Amino acid sequence: MDTAFYVLRFPIGTFNKPANYSPEETNRNINDIHELPERLRTTISTLTPEQLDTPYREEGWTVRQVVHHLADSHMNAFIRHRLALTEDDPTIKAYREAEWAKLADTTLPVETSLQLLTSLHERWATMLDSLDESELQRTFHHPESGKWTLEQSIGQYAWHGKHHVAHISRLVERMGW
Repeated sequence: MDTAFYVLRFPIGTFNKPANYSPEETNRNINDIHELPERLRTTISTLTPEQLDTPYREEGWTVRQVVHHLADSHMNAFIRHRLALTEDDPTIKAYREAEWAKLADTTLPVETSLQLLTSLHERWATMLDSLDESELQRTFHHPESGKWTLEQSIGQYAWHGKHHVAHISRLVERMGW
């Protein structure tokens, strides 16, 4: 794979699913989830509508699509986590995120998804903060990637938010905005 393309696609590297996390790592990951909406808002706060409609890389999503994707993805994660806490190893539903990114609502102002993310992440982080070690080990089954513990999924979504904020902040740097 072309190194430059790889760095544009994975600016903070790929997510590696560890077997487990220390309590300190999990707390940092929950904090990252809690802070994502404000980090994202700060990152895009000075962008014009034209800049929001700029892809972060060739053949990539626009900044606007990335913001709406974060809302889509993190709503799914929140529901997956709630299912894992209330059912025994549920099989969750996968979705076609690339197709979701093409739907008409992804042309809305980014503020729509920023508000959604702010409320969602407040609820999500509050729920995650309340979990004990046994609850963090509860699982769900993803039909494409297998079994996940909640602490693994928390780590993945902490990474996911930073991954997409890095897409946007690196674009801003490259373009000199």
